[in-house]
This record gives sequence, structure tokens and C-alpha cells, in this order.
Amino acid sequence: MLITAARLVTAEGEGGPVPGGYLDIASGVIHGVGAGAPPRKPDAELPDGYLLPGFVDLQVNGFFGVDLQTADAAGWATVAGRLPSTGTTSFLPTLITAPLDRLAAELQAATAVVPSLPAAGARVLGVHLEGPFLSPLRRGAHNEAWLTDPTADAVEQLIHAGGDLLRLVTLAPERPGALAAIDRLTAAGVLVSVGHSDATAAQVAAAADRGARMVTHLFNAQRPLRHREPGVVGQALTDPRLTSGLIADLHHVAGPVCALAFRAAPGRIALVTDAAASAGMPPGEYLLGGEPVTLPAAPGAPPVRADGTLAGSALRMDLAVANMVASGVSLAEAVAAATRIPADLIGRPDLGRLAPGAAADLVWLSPDLTTRATWVGGELVFTDGTAGTLAAVAA
Repeated sequence: MLITAARLVTAEGEGGPVPGGYLDIASGVIHGVGAGAPPRKPDAELPDGYLLPGFVDLQVNGFFGVDLQTADAAGWATVAGRLPSTGTTSFLPTLITAPLDRLAAELQAATAVVPSLPAAGARVLGVHLEGPFLSPLRRGAHNEAWLTDPTADAVEQLIHAGGDLLRLVTLAPERPGALAAIDRLTAAGVLVSVGHSDATAAQVAAAADRGARMVTHLFNAQRPLRHREPGVVGQALTDPRLTSGLIADLHHVAGPVCALAFRAAPGRIALVTDAAASAGMPPGEYLLGGEPVTLPAAPGAPPVRADGTLAGSALRMDLAVANMVASGVSLAEAVAAATRIPADLIGRPDLGRLAPGAAADLVWLSPDLTTRATWVGGELVFTDGTAGTLAAVAA
């Protein structure tokens, strides 16, 4: 298949959109990327907007009314099948704090569900465990009664339950046993992220020394930046080993502060949604990690626990990119933060870029940066239903 587009955003390097570009695709893989006249008659012509890599979201608790922690196989299939409508083509389902035995059982259940998911949907790249090794001082929406230390036995239980599916663990490095846990998780091929943490900058640096490479939802549920104690935020922004997830809904973090993070840590910001079951749904009552949250009526507002604590988000990845552009981040930087940077962070250089050899996971955004069409492995899995879009993407 050959696709021509008004503008390509490759997510490679610092360049802006490539005008009048094309992609040559075979067997679900990009074989050629170019500008100017295509080598043959295209199979699909995208007359405006932007063609870019599909989004890679490292933190999805649920979506479309489905709480992944409590969902059955049909619920998981709903989320994976409908995420391409937001431009997301691969993601990490995220399980939050629960009693250790229950969390291990939920993780093991996921290992049975994921291989059965339909191919025509977003790729599941693994599972993100956000907890239970978190700080009670920065617990956010997590149940304090279920927080625990990362003992050797607890860590082994989760590694055994998740097998190859366990891809990312968020923990607080100041908890007893956390540094040894980082050693073990890293040795098992699991990415470790600092989050829900009251750690000092020195403690975060020690975690990075042991192999931690990420900070979960920068600015939220962590020791903030102070002029004498940089905290989690200060270390995240200044330590070149750390890439920070950022919930760019403009509620968790204000737009100017998001822009500041991009300037302070260029190439080390990964946009995430932290979406809960309420994402893509009307205001009402939903679940996060099996416990109730309420989605307010205010447009774009995140869900909250009964005490008002923010509890995930209702964000889409295409809106996250649009929000960052509106906040002064360049389109190329925003796209890289939603594609190449998270893909590289979890060791998937075959995703998140328009380059020869990369998977043909693509999203076509309108000029106002909303999703019009999405491909996974070169197969069209979503269009927005308008006559113009359907005609443009027809093979």
C-alpha cells in the first residue's frame, strides 16, 4: 500500500512536518518514506491534516466504561478495539494498588486474556503495575490499606504472576526494600518508574543508579520541586536517565507548566492519558481499580474519588497532543512525546516512528488534531465515518 499525505510527522529528530510526503507499506511494515512525488499511483490520498505514527500510551487504567482491573475478556477487547478511535495504536493496560494476592491474580488473569484479543485493535505491549509499593504520603487515589513494602517475596510473586507480560512497575524508592526491588525488576526486564513518592532528589537519583528510568505522571502524587530540596520533580527534570510521563489534560498539570517540562527535559517527556473507565463516557459513576469514581459534568474534567482526589483522567491521546501544541510545544515535539519517546522507553524501536522497518501503525489527524483514521500493522482499524474520510482512506 502507498499512502500520500499533505504532511508527515515522522517523530524522528527535531524536524517539523514534511509537506507532500508518502509512505510505502508492505506486510504491515513501512518500507519507504519520502517527500515529493510518490513512485507510483497511491492507494490512499490524505488531502489535509497530518499523518503520523500511532500513539503509544504507557498508562491506561480503562476506557469506554471498562475498568481493566475488574474487566473480563470482552471488556479488554472493547478497550483495545476502540482505542484506535483516539489515535492510540499500542498501550500498557494499568492495574493499580490492590491486596498483593489479588493483584497477582489479576495480573495472571491478564496473561490469559491478552493473547485472545482481536488483531483489529490497539496492541497490548505489556502491563503496567502502579502499586502497591507506593508512599502513603503521596497515595493519591490509591487505597492506603493496601500499600505495602516491596519485599523480595512480594516482588517475586508479581514477577511470577506476570511473566513476560509485566512490563512496567511504578514504586516509591524510599520504601524499605525498594532499591533491591529495582535491581530484581530490572534484571527481569521490567521498566521501573518512580511515582506516588515522597522521595528526596537524592533518593530518586539512587533509584536511577539502580536502573529506574521513568517517573510516573510528573508533578502529580510526588514530592514537588523546592529551591533547597529538588524532590522527585527536580530530579526528574534534571536527570538525563529519567523520562517522565505527563498527563496533558490541563487539569492535572497546567499548560504553562507542561510547556516548562518540555523545555527543561527535551526528549524526556512521554505523554500519557492515565485514562480511567470514565474516559470516552458521559458524566456519571465509574470504577478505578474496582473502587468508585465520579466523572464531573465540566468538560474535560478528570474523575475524582469521593473526597475530591483526582483519580485518573478522561483524556484522549490526540487531545493530549493538541493540548500541548496549544500550550506552546511544537507539533513535532508533542508527537514525539506521544510516539517515539514512550516506544523507545519500553524497548520497542519498531514502534512510534515513520521510518523504514517500523510497524505501519499510523494515525491521520485532521488540521485541528483530531483522529480521522488509524491503521495498525498497515490494516485500517478506524475511520471517523465521514464520507470524505472514507473515500480518502479506501484502498
